[in-house]
Amino acid sequence: MVQLSVNNETFEVECAPETPLLWALREHLGLTGTRFGCGAGMCGACTVHIDGEAAYACQLSVEAAAGHRITTIEGLSENADHPLQRAWVAEQVPQCGYCQSGQIMRAASLLARNPAPNREDIRDEMSANLCRCGTYPRILRAIERAVKEA
Repeated sequence: MVQLSVNNETFEVECAPETPLLWALREHLGLTGTRFGCGAGMCGACTVHIDGEAAYACQLSVEAAAGHRITTIEGLSENADHPLQRAWVAEQVPQCGYCQSGQIMRAASLLARNPAPNREDIRDEMSANLCRCGTYPRILRAIERAVKEA
């Protein structure tokens, strides 16, 4: 059993210690907003926060995550009203939507560290996450909107 603190709740997860956090979240806790993309830490679809910092859930074992504060897209805000979530809707960012929870979590980590990033800061941070649909201009606009409206 591994004890995890996820979205301000404590859970006992019965799995091997080396199980990727991604699978514990999805399969054991039913938090399916965190997506499997590549499994190699290269696409960002599985981005969550570990103690407030963006991290690839596919690359972190449950054993390594134990004792840390984990936040998934489901825990970013109670009513899906985080400024980024509102901006994502206003800018009509998602096309297929598959990568969007990871994109939002990466952007939220950036804004927590830097509440007024410039375009270069945003592009640098968001380069860690891929969007196969190419909605990068809308992602950029949504982050800039969230900065203005926050």
